[in-house]
Amino acid sequence: MDSDGDGIGDLNGITSKLEYLKDLGVTAAWLSPIFTSPMVDFGYDISDFFDIQPEYGTLEDFRALIKKANELDLKIILDFVPNHSSDENEWFKKSVKRERGYEDYYVWHDGKVNATTGEREPPSNWLQAFRGSAWEWNDVRQQYYLHQFAVQQADLNYRNPLVVEQMKRVLRYWLDLGVAGFRCDAVPVLFEIETDANGQYADEEVSGLTDDVDARNYLKSDLIEDRVETIDMAYQWRVVMDDYQRIHGGDTRVLLIETYAPPAYTMQFYGNRSVEGAHLPFNFNLITVPASDGVSAGSIKTAVDNWMKNLPPGRTANWVIGNHDQRRAASRYGTANADAMNMLVMILPGASVTYQGEELAMTDGEISWEDTQDPAACNSNADVYEQFTRDPSRTPFHWTSGTNAGFSTAAKTWLPLATDYASVNVETQSSAERSHLKIYKSLVALRKSSTTLQKGSTKYGVLKENVFVVKRHLSGSESIVYVANLANKGITVDLYEFDKTLPTHLNLLIRSLQSSKKENALFEVYELSLAAGESLVLSTI
Repeated sequence: MDSDGDGIGDLNGITSKLEYLKDLGVTAAWLSPIFTSPMVDFGYDISDFFDIQPEYGTLEDFRALIKKANELDLKIILDFVPNHSSDENEWFKKSVKRERGYEDYYVWHDGKVNATTGEREPPSNWLQAFRGSAWEWNDVRQQYYLHQFAVQQADLNYRNPLVVEQMKRVLRYWLDLGVAGFRCDAVPVLFEIETDANGQYADEEVSGLTDDVDARNYLKSDLIEDRVETIDMAYQWRVVMDDYQRIHGGDTRVLLIETYAPPAYTMQFYGNRSVEGAHLPFNFNLITVPASDGVSAGSIKTAVDNWMKNLPPGRTANWVIGNHDQRRAASRYGTANADAMNMLVMILPGASVTYQGEELAMTDGEISWEDTQDPAACNSNADVYEQFTRDPSRTPFHWTSGTNAGFSTAAKTWLPLATDYASVNVETQSSAERSHLKIYKSLVALRKSSTTLQKGSTKYGVLKENVFVVKRHLSGSESIVYVANLANKGITVDLYEFDKTLPTHLNLLIRSLQSSKKENALFEVYELSLAAGESLVLSTI
């Protein structure tokens, strides 16, 4: 929400809408980076980790936000960007000049000399996330620096104890200001291999996944991602969280980790028998598996299996269907499946994470090349930018059907609005008899009231090829059953084929928008008819 009419959302705008979050029933809000930044990558290029980007507000505005959130019993979680800083950060400027204490704050290297041409070359063939070499020459220092993202996002050197302590200081600073925890961005790239005996970095092997030589995935990333040292750093951050709580009291300060790594690596972030790690390493399986295998009951089962079968004992699962780096969930799964996916992440055990707009089934905006902001797309060209852009899922939130969807009074918002905002918005869906928003709120309320969903066992499976079923069971409490037909045609299923302990009838609690069934009606378990895209949440009587 934009409070000052400049077309950009800000802290006071968030504060003014905290009541909406409370009404939704959510318990915490994670904010994208709010720190001082040149905004090359929308705040993920931080020039001052200890202050607020002026267009978002001031530290006083942030304190007011925290105060209001506390009054509403809402937790505020900040995006912590540990891997890199902006090249406009004072640390980088001092490192360029080799000032004492900052000489090795970043990953610097002399590079190599081509034996044939005699020309200077980057230290290795490593590629950045936004296309092209991950190394940039600095004329002042006469060395290359590593940047796994944009040229302006220089990688910090976590093999330097001064950097490690500095970033812990950042965490403590914002904890002092009242945040409830952090979502740690781009953690898998925190460490890369060390140089060999000759002081050189090894090259990555060609992956065979693409012929685009500038694309990150043209090469493998074994040397620059998912290193064992990164796991230990997450453990150290957890110590910061726990020490702070021990000293200052209050609720748990949470640590969330962004990682798209395979389960064997990701699960290590939770910790082990001797040390605690992240409370939640994010689970993106419901994004990545359907993206490669298509949206089906089978791909959903694969995604759930990949997490649940690898989850360490006693750890909390979590479920994510969208974020600011992916196309919107309703666009990827189809609007017809929007309620089904929201139901799924609310019914499965553990924490549920909602990207803003998913409660409305917001879809991607259409962004022209001229309006494109994302550096991942801007580093390409007008012919292919749509393959790389993340802008479509970042368009302004839809509050009303009025000017700029009620987001801003500006003549132009920072990104164009999605064209369907007149019908897909909070105002319209709040007043409608039935809507995605009302279904979402019912799901949150059920999660909060159902002991079965909080503590029960979980069983899931596939019926008739494209019907996904979940049963949550707790002795002495009602069982909860989720059924979703992900096919584009109607079908009748026998739930006894899934679970023979079910009673003959189930009571309907919540239904997807396209369902014509009635809540609080009883339905036969052995012959349950489902329309195309219909999803239901039922309970034992």
